[in-house]
Amino acid sequence: MIGAKIRVLIVDDQALIRTGIQSLLTRKADIEVVGQASDGAEALEQVAVLDPDVVLMDVMMPVMDGVEATRRLSLSQARAAVIILTTFRDDDYVFRGIAAGARGYLLKDVDHRALADAIRTVAGGGALLNPEITAQILPYLGRMADAPPGPMEAPPSAPPPPPDPGRANLLTERERSILRMLAKGHTNQEISDTLAISVGTVKNHISSILGKLDVRDRTQAALWAVQHKI
Repeated sequence: MIGAKIRVLIVDDQALIRTGIQSLLTRKADIEVVGQASDGAEALEQVAVLDPDVVLMDVMMPVMDGVEATRRLSLSQARAAVIILTTFRDDDYVFRGIAAGARGYLLKDVDHRALADAIRTVAGGGALLNPEITAQILPYLGRMADAPPGPMEAPPSAPPPPPDPGRANLLTERERSILRMLAKGHTNQEISDTLAISVGTVKNHISSILGKLDVRDRTQAALWAVQHKI
């Protein structure tokens, strides 16, 4: 039996961008674009009507920006997973997007195959950061890890570090290896190829890692790994 397609809503204030993304995604047999929205407020309305699995959300839009729309979707416990798709590489946008509840953060110059894989990942309950974005924020997170106790110069919306670094002792050596690769932005397939194990086994290890670290998704696991120098 053929599985249901992943339902996607595209949110961007530029019609040309929305049309281009839709054209690329319609080539994917397992993905269906069910609607478009030109701002965050319209996105909230469309999500309520269309019930998409994934929302591709721009950041800078009129009426309501993408971060605020993502925050409201999270507060409403909407089923849709949000991928922020933007041209902005600023650390503050990354942290704000993650803190708002986005499951992914990608740049608009991402390859269409990587975009489709990202949609499949978040639709399946996973999360990810663009490898370029991950590399960009690693130095900042490293400074956070090295900072002495007391006030930090982190953006107000940055997610707080997990309270129990001793959880690292619960990880097996294989799980530590996979966690390091997550922190570098590697996909499940890349981890599978590097470690010569199946993608299914990778997913099982990641599920175990999330449970042991008590984090919600692979993005938080990656941030945890950098903050605790795994």
